[in-house]
Amino acid sequence: MYPRLEINISKLKHNVDTLSQICKSHNIDMIMVTKSYCAIPEVVEKISGDKVDYLADSRVENIKNLQNINIPKVLLRIPMLSEIADVVKYVDVSFNSELKTIYKLNEESKKQNKVHKIVLMFDLGDLREGYFKEEELFSAVEEVLKLENIKLFGIATNLTCYGAIIPSEKNLGRLASLAKAIENKYNITLEFVSGGNSSSIDLLQNLKMPKGITNLRLGEAVVLGRETAYGKVIENTYQDTFKMICEVVEIKEKPSLPIGEIGMDAFGNVPKYEDKGILKRAIVAIGKQDIDIKGIVPIDSDIEILGASSDHMILNVSDCKQSYEVGDKVEFLVEYGGLLTSCTSKYVHKELVYSEFTQKQEAY
Repeated sequence: MYPRLEINISKLKHNVDTLSQICKSHNIDMIMVTKSYCAIPEVVEKISGDKVDYLADSRVENIKNLQNINIPKVLLRIPMLSEIADVVKYVDVSFNSELKTIYKLNEESKKQNKVHKIVLMFDLGDLREGYFKEEELFSAVEEVLKLENIKLFGIATNLTCYGAIIPSEKNLGRLASLAKAIENKYNITLEFVSGGNSSSIDLLQNLKMPKGITNLRLGEAVVLGRETAYGKVIENTYQDTFKMICEVVEIKEKPSLPIGEIGMDAFGNVPKYEDKGILKRAIVAIGKQDIDIKGIVPIDSDIEILGASSDHMILNVSDCKQSYEVGDKVEFLVEYGGLLTSCTSKYVHKELVYSEFTQKQEAY
């Protein structure tokens, strides 16, 4: 079935083991983020094992599907009021920044006879979620400590996702200092001080991670073997853990410039084209409904991606050594955006594959 996303379990497991070793050598717990591949249970189960301390996702729907895996579950996205019951039922730890939501979590936890763990988010300048003023954070801590069915598990921050602010000794040092101040003021222990995501790996490996940071949330580092502050490859990891395979449905020679007055395309954009003369073009059966075409790279380096509509992607194969025909398959390496969108699409078939040493495959 095509388009098909091949998920290499052996290489993903190798990446998990490598990153776990890096974290453990610095006394850092590893949170494996599963959202980029929609937390496919078979994948999570096969690559996590005893190397992962927490599983994390931004969708409760994904976490629901992981209940048979005996690893604590963390909800990364701030809970919606409309999903509070499911958060308490399926999630062990949730990230929060609004007292109204926390009060609702407390009420629901009483109904379910549970104590729900929360982590308070603090904004260090990336300007996404979290308390921005220290006095607001301390005020929230005081309120949370009054609640019978809520446990303050820790504090955390998010960096690089919105404002692209890079983790540093200074900003993460501030988070660690805040955690220590909260512990001293309220005579409590925070088990969870989360110093960001895959963008913090570079800081860790350069021995600049401030003391007091206890865990990192690793997604892209696992799936693509790359830290996200500078985009550097992490040593001893694989970057080709996912591969997209598409089928050619048309081969034609056509002009490179559309003919007629150019208006908006199907997505409301006014495209611009370069006149490259007559091109040999291949159309493959995948489109913007299925994948972010900026997030894939043809394995055949002679192929140029010209563009896509919702259902078709157009390739320039004029300079290819291989003579592509209808029915042939074209392979692509998948970047983060391509992975996220293709895994979300039900029209992209997923297949678990293993290293050639085992010659084993499973369909999903």
